[in-house]
Amino acid sequence: MKLTLKLFLALSLFLIFEHSNTFAQGCVAIRSTGGLCTMSDHPDSLSPQGGWLFNANSRYFRSFRHFVGKDEQKQRIQMGTNVINHAFTQDFTITRNFNNRWSFALDAPLVINNRSSLYEHGGSQRRSTQSSGLGDIRLTGYTWLLNPQKAHKGNIQAGLGIKLPTGKDNYEDDFYNVGPNGSSRRGPVDQSIQPGDGGWGVTTEINAYYNFTHSFGMYGTFFYLFNPRDVNGVSTARGGTASASAIAYTTNVMSVPDQELVRIGFSLGTKNFDFSAGARYECLPVRDVIGKSDGFRRPGYILSAEPGVTYRLKKFSIYAFVPVALMRDRTQSVADIRQTEATGVYKQGDAAFADYVVNIGVTVKF
Repeated sequence: MKLTLKLFLALSLFLIFEHSNTFAQGCVAIRSTGGLCTMSDHPDSLSPQGGWLFNANSRYFRSFRHFVGKDEQKQRIQMGTNVINHAFTQDFTITRNFNNRWSFALDAPLVINNRSSLYEHGGSQRRSTQSSGLGDIRLTGYTWLLNPQKAHKGNIQAGLGIKLPTGKDNYEDDFYNVGPNGSSRRGPVDQSIQPGDGGWGVTTEINAYYNFTHSFGMYGTFFYLFNPRDVNGVSTARGGTASASAIAYTTNVMSVPDQELVRIGFSLGTKNFDFSAGARYECLPVRDVIGKSDGFRRPGYILSAEPGVTYRLKKFSIYAFVPVALMRDRTQSVADIRQTEATGVYKQGDAAFADYVVNIGVTVKF
């Protein structure tokens, strides 16, 4: 198994360092990746005859700290001008294990979001907009690259899937004190609380583990969503008319960005409990790998420490993962770069980040 360990370590180091410099996450953490390592299940626990696995994951965070680059705009909280997002996602995942090597999963997220601000409602009174409904569904096929009957200490799982644009990308609500004589008007809510992004996507996943002893090991996860669509055509003017500047730099409509997640850490098993500690890197890239990167987006990344605990029984387990932010960086978007080059004045937008994310869930085998 020395070869497996070397492959896993090399893969993990490549994913961490290669992507942390190339890509850069914004106003919310990336959508619907859940708290668990995204592997369908450990191959040692899978029957050669197959079976079913159901997972329900609840995810919540409150983003309220504004950053431009890595610099926190602390005055926003002091002045009460910060944007506050409350985001709740309930993921339901059903996995069909055909045997101890091949599986297929369907993930359906339900979202409930609330966003409060001053600037979206005339600037003098804090008001809220909401969104809710079905998010973007994912269908994924998985395979373990090494034979589980021979690779007892470690293995690597590869996943390839498709993301369907089932979530509404033009969800509307009322914006107050912005119409004639201070009236309200209806328009698409902010990109950060839209249930979907409006694009068909391709997902790639790599999940790996290596056990040094019967109870102690390490794990790694890499997830990347390719969103080839450039923009979804949804207005960012909140029911109003886009400015000439927004039209010139294409921020008058919403972008359909790629998304990335990397996790690496260690786990310790004691009786029915598994404890884990690791690092989590979530990223919304400046530029997509495939296609153009026009439109409005808040690119950047979050690097977090991620403790977790899982309680396991034979057919049932319950878990909690709480990533705590260590570094937050709102990088220049393509639109920011274009405006800087055109005007000679440096432009970089801000984004609101959370201090932590709560992931709790249950998994049932049947």
